[in-house]
Parts: sequence; structure tokens; C-alpha cells
Amino acid sequence: MEQITYETRIKVYQPTEIPAEFLPLIDEAKLQTQKSYALYSGFKVGAAILLANGIVVGGNNQENSAYPSGLCAERTAMFYANSQYPDTAVLTLAIAAFTNGEFTSEPIAPCGACRQVLLETENRYDKPIKIILYGTDKIYVLENVKQLLPVSFGKDSLNR
Repeated sequence: MEQITYETRIKVYQPTEIPAEFLPLIDEAKLQTQKSYALYSGFKVGAAILLANGIVVGGNNQENSAYPSGLCAERTAMFYANSQYPDTAVLTLAIAAFTNGEFTSEPIAPCGACRQVLLETENRYDKPIKIILYGTDKIYVLENVKQLLPVSFGKDSLNR
């Protein structure tokens, strides 16, 4: 028997410790929560993406009464970025959530489908995408998407 061990490193910041360079992206992710269409769950998620050309793209979750026809904030933002700036790498993604009249105290993480899309984008440009997960009590920062999805399916899997 062989055993494989994966290690995920997450930097955990208190809100007062977060590097200033991350603040505009966090603020945009928070702003995006207010543009969310979350009529059914009341759980509003916002995402903000920093592209290599300096442009920031925002997105938010869009629900639909015919579940699961909606779309998560992360994929909304990433699909827009990839469609409008197909030759521009994604550098950083920030995510925030708002429910019951306030931002979540703990950071939320992307769902499995979003992780797969984020990984595909990271692989597409062969550049790590820094992930910032916002909470009012703490903020997580991961250096790349592979830390969110260490055992993953990608284009190399298709050639096996």
C-alpha cells in the first residue's frame, strides 16, 4: 500500500492584518454581494477577480426558482473574465458572503463546480490564482487553486 499526503497552506489574517493590496478586491467582492439575485436562499455571494492587465471583474450569485438553474458568483465572474479577456491571466480572486443582514463571520469556500472552473482557468494560463476568502472575523488567503482541489481532473486526465 502507498499513501499520498497533500498539504494545504492557508494564511489566516485578522481583518486588521490583511495586506493593503488585497483591500480593493475584498471591497469589490463585498459590493458584489449587494448586486446578487438570491431571492430564494437569501445567501448573497460576491466575487472579484484581478486580471493581469489590472482590470477587476465582479460577479455575484444568480438564483432561479428552478434549482439548480442558477450560477455561483465565482463562475459568473470567471466566465465573464474569460470571455471578455481571453488572453489575460487571472491573478487573484476574492469571495465574500452576506446573509441575515451581515457579512459572514467565517470565510466561505467555493463549491466543487466552482473549484473545477477555477482550476481550469489556473491551468489555462499556467499561473497560480491567489484566493482570498473574506469573513468579518478572519480572512483566508491561499496561494493557488490547487490547494482547494489537490486531487483534480484536468486535461491531462483525458490523455490517461
